[in-house]
Amino acid sequence: MNSVTKKWIFLKISSIVLLPLMIWFIINFISIYDQNFIEILKFFSNPLNKFLFSIFIIFAYFFSALSVSEVFEDYISEEKTKNVANRLLYISAIVVPLLTIIILFNLNL
Repeated sequence: MNSVTKKWIFLKISSIVLLPLMIWFIINFISIYDQNFIEILKFFSNPLNKFLFSIFIIFAYFFSALSVSEVFEDYISEEKTKNVANRLLYISAIVVPLLTIIILFNLNL
């Protein structure tokens, strides 16, 4: 299986996983939108919410990195620039969710 096919399959799988997580996030975001800081901390202190939000962040960044990578493939013609852009994109798609999850799991109420 070539890399383009793998990317396409990963893109489809991540979009299927993201759909219920996005619905969960939207419903919960509406419920905590007007709450004070303590209520939001209570929400993110719940272990189930921490887990689901972590999975949501991981898959959202994975999906967006794959999607933006395809844009780079289509619109950047210089191979060196394309490789640098893709590497920076993939590094940020690892670092940002990792930092977010570390901060989330260090929240204490």
